[in-house]
Amino acid sequence: MSQRLTFPEHFVWGSATAAFQIEGAAAEDGRGPSIWDTFCREEGRVHNGDTGDVACDHYHRLTEDLDLMQSLGLPSYRFSVSWSRVQPSGSGPVNPSGLDFYTRLVDGLLERNITPLLTLYHWDLPQPLQDAGGWTNRETAERFADYAEILGRALGDRVPTFTTLNEPWCSAFLGHASGVHAPGFTDNGLALKAAHHLNLAHGRAVSALRAVTGPDTKMSVTLNLAQVYANTDDPADLAAARHVDAIANRIFLDPMLRGSYPDDLLAGTAHLTDWSFVADGDLAAIHQPLDVLGINFYAPTNVAAATEDLRAQVTGRWVNDPSQADAGPSAYPGTDRAFSIPQPGPYTDMGWPIRPEAFTELLVRVSKDYPDIPLVITENGCAYPDVLSADGAVHDPDRIDYVARHLGAVHAAIEAGADVRGYYLWSLMDNFEWAWGYSKRFGMVHVDYDTLVRTPKDSALWFRDVIATNALEL
Repeated sequence: MSQRLTFPEHFVWGSATAAFQIEGAAAEDGRGPSIWDTFCREEGRVHNGDTGDVACDHYHRLTEDLDLMQSLGLPSYRFSVSWSRVQPSGSGPVNPSGLDFYTRLVDGLLERNITPLLTLYHWDLPQPLQDAGGWTNRETAERFADYAEILGRALGDRVPTFTTLNEPWCSAFLGHASGVHAPGFTDNGLALKAAHHLNLAHGRAVSALRAVTGPDTKMSVTLNLAQVYANTDDPADLAAARHVDAIANRIFLDPMLRGSYPDDLLAGTAHLTDWSFVADGDLAAIHQPLDVLGINFYAPTNVAAATEDLRAQVTGRWVNDPSQADAGPSAYPGTDRAFSIPQPGPYTDMGWPIRPEAFTELLVRVSKDYPDIPLVITENGCAYPDVLSADGAVHDPDRIDYVARHLGAVHAAIEAGADVRGYYLWSLMDNFEWAWGYSKRFGMVHVDYDTLVRTPKDSALWFRDVIATNALEL
């Protein structure tokens, strides 16, 4: 029996991308190198040696892509700005050509009645800042505030909502603990230091933006929050789940929304760092009023306490490969006290388990624990090995099923009292999927990487209908 779920009036629908994943033009018009340009050129870091040099060539195909968004009926578009394109060295003079690109992007969106949602940082730190210590250097937070002010002055009259950071957990822990993201370090203590400076950068940026934008401009951050489950009811596993929740979620939620770090986080990481990098006044600087909390969700996390048996199965490297979905536990980035345990399928092409009910639980939990801030789903989606069929179409029923079930989970959370105001599908188009290169396709639009031709998949046409009706048929 079919079911029709209607979403609240004024619910915002959209799709999302990130600069490094789609823009290309990596060394054109004054853009400087980022840490991901460097990381891509280090042997063995990225699948097949892929780079973001061309990506989807969005930089040169801006008008075409804007028209594509309009044809798909997108009311809103979430994009990120390349810091290296706007400020090639990460500080100092602005690159006029880079700023002009984003001006044209924002103006083009508005001309098509598409609301821009601008993200300042989606992992592509300018390489000169990394050379000076990157996110382990607190000065990077100050440079980020300067960069935020530049964007606020240039676009604040046309962009209604600014997002400071996208998934700072990934920048801190995948970049500094597991080493699978740029800059590729493997030091849990450094990861915690980077996490704090990312928090500080967020707060400094919000303050800088508020100083140069109007009173109606909204401020937000996007976190990839984890719905953490204990592998068993054993007290040790329950304690491990609580510890991972601190590392994955509350390390950002609490300082940003409450002005403090959780006591159990500080106690549970005392053997890794003394937290002396938290200076007087930092927590007040981080704890700035926010208008929206962005949440990215793909799959839940199942963890167990570290035991000698589990340690024997762990290689010390984060395992995120569908071919190894049942290969045993992997070290959870940022902690030596818990391991991630494989979950039963079905899986997406990333090897991530599909459990929409976990999405509902996460949204309800966040709404209850942090009740005064509206939520927007800024990323949710899935990778599948999509191909262009003989009929010229891309049939992706698995993606439609995944998104429909997760939209159903969002609706259930709203019914349970969660204040969810919008949903952005990841991603608008197939793109450079970080360490996976071009081997994973998340887009609702297929990209032929040889010709760069865009072809809307069945899921894009389905999503267009969901948007048009503000309703979901299950």
